[in-house]
Amino acid sequence: MVQIENPSDSVLFSQRSAGRLRCRAMATVCQPSALIDTDRYPIAVGGRRRDDAVAAVRSALADDGCAVLPGFLSATGCRELLAEAVEREPLAFYNPANEANVHLGDADPSLPDDHPRNRFFSRTNGFVRADEWDHTTHARRLYDWQPLKDFLQDCLGKDELHVYEDPVSNMIVNVQRTGQEFNWHFDTNEFTITMLLQPADEGGLFEYVPDLRSPLDENEAGVTAVLNGDRTNVRTIDLRPGDLQFFLGRFSLHRVTPNGGAATRLLLIMSFSETSGSVGSVQRTRSLYGKVTEEHLAAAAAPVRADALLD
Repeated sequence: MVQIENPSDSVLFSQRSAGRLRCRAMATVCQPSALIDTDRYPIAVGGRRRDDAVAAVRSALADDGCAVLPGFLSATGCRELLAEAVEREPLAFYNPANEANVHLGDADPSLPDDHPRNRFFSRTNGFVRADEWDHTTHARRLYDWQPLKDFLQDCLGKDELHVYEDPVSNMIVNVQRTGQEFNWHFDTNEFTITMLLQPADEGGLFEYVPDLRSPLDENEAGVTAVLNGDRTNVRTIDLRPGDLQFFLGRFSLHRVTPNGGAATRLLLIMSFSETSGSVGSVQRTRSLYGKVTEEHLAAAAAPVRADALLD
């Protein structure tokens, strides 16, 4: 995993003050490039610094499926994206059935009780859904900005990179209030891009086990070992505001530890796919986000997946 020292202007804003902040210079702030520290990460232009960042991310992803570019967001980006998230945080969906297995799916009574599909753990975090951000928001403009997608595509080493077409979950905010956590799980989409907007005062750490499963193997024994407390291969990251994280969550088991502080942890998640037309399953989408659309129902008959792994 690549780490670069955080810039000095990385600032943590309280929820109360951020909620009052608004765009004061619309002509500048509303340009997606203003949300990124382009002096440090000149992603929209060619050159050595962009090439070095791409190379560092590729190396880290090849090593363990995770890379972090600290201070990727500018001070403006941290402020404005956090303000949008704080404004929408009361809209977060929380599933009252707050336990889940690693596939965020149903149990299988035909399998033993100690099988990973039948092991359920606390999942008390919430999500602000993608449809709460329209195309006038900073977050949506950044998600749709072609230079960002080109940079991410280069970092991931892909010939093509598609916006995840799930209308409910392609760009969301993970909300963790005091005491809340997100259990061990795998992702549906192969590529996840996150930007931390506000950390927990205590806890709220991202933990993962690199490459625990492969496209051809669920590795149920390895998953069971982690669920039983084996931390031999567990890696922990303490993200800071403005950090950009690349993560291949389709194959690496991961979780966010309980928030032990007073501040709500807010994480902007942008999802992409190597395959066009991919959306979440009906069951998983309803469980995580509380709603499904006609797109989910139509895709259920012929789901677009690059492998046969369980969601």
